[in-house]
Amino acid sequence: MKLLVREQIKTLLAQEGVKLKDLAAMITSETGKNCAPNVLSRKLTRGTLSYNETLMIAELLGYKIAFIKEK
Repeated sequence: MKLLVREQIKTLLAQEGVKLKDLAAMITSETGKNCAPNVLSRKLTRGTLSYNETLMIAELLGYKIAFIKEK
């Protein structure tokens, strides 16, 4: 079963010991634009997080996203 982006990000946050409010603060610091935790939570819940936002979150948490061709 494939995880949705929401579950993947929540898993990474738990593994790294980072709270959603901390991630929102990291995004605000990185972009210079205010990222409220509740807005980030709604984007994750609704599945409206953009690919660029997902890439940035992965990078902020110390991960890279890679496309791996299936056999």
